[in-house]
Amino acid sequence: MSIRATVKSILGEENVRVLRRLKRRLSGKWTKSAKPSGLEAISNDLNKLALHFKTDKWGTHRYTQHYQRHLQHLKNEKFNLLEIGIGGYNRPGQGGASLRMWKQFFPKAQIFGMDIQDKSFVDEDRITTFIGDQSDPSSLNAVADKIGELDVIIDDGSHRSPHVLTTFATLFPRLKDGGIYAVEDTQSSYWPEWMGSEDRDAPNTSMAMLKRLADGLNYEEFVDENYQPSYTDLNVVAVHFYHNLVIIEKGRNAEGTNKRKALKQRYAKS
Repeated sequence: MSIRATVKSILGEENVRVLRRLKRRLSGKWTKSAKPSGLEAISNDLNKLALHFKTDKWGTHRYTQHYQRHLQHLKNEKFNLLEIGIGGYNRPGQGGASLRMWKQFFPKAQIFGMDIQDKSFVDEDRITTFIGDQSDPSSLNAVADKIGELDVIIDDGSHRSPHVLTTFATLFPRLKDGGIYAVEDTQSSYWPEWMGSEDRDAPNTSMAMLKRLADGLNYEEFVDENYQPSYTDLNVVAVHFYHNLVIIEKGRNAEGTNKRKALKQRYAKS
């Protein structure tokens, strides 16, 4: 009988396996990794992170499931994320929950927040806050100048339509191609008390502006020969509407059209 067989018969199969595992550990070949715990264990799940940090992006709302879908490709990338509105209003020491959530989900990203109140107590490694007024283009541009390249912009500010429109008009042109722009809490668009309108066709609400973006995706199909495409017509490639949340993808929108072939009679006249 070989030495190996003799040892196995004396110690038994289970004890031999234990000795083998011990030998691998001592030799540095042990590969079994400990299961992650704490924040690390939920760092890939935005819903769970939202609950942990107590942001209303999950629970009160159902936003993080959509953010996970649209931002997952940036999970381990270096990029800049700006969120308008830090939370807590003017209550001392309140706010910053979603900024902390973003920091945990994106381990290589720089997270920026802007609020009309001083939220500098939130600042830490990879989180920087600014005081700014989203109803003032010069204030928005000053913050954007300090950040530099903008890859993701989230408007979770006042939710007042005039402010949402001003912020979008100012910052969307500064968003990087391939970037994501999100507008939260669009329900306020329908509330006169929040500078919205009961009239769903009112032209100056945040939802009216966002719905126009959907038309603009198809500007090449318009038959008005005098129509001049807007900046957003040319630079929005997708608009995703969810309950109280709209996510916009930026890129070059110029796929072409077959309208002259499909509408031969109309264009034969020209």
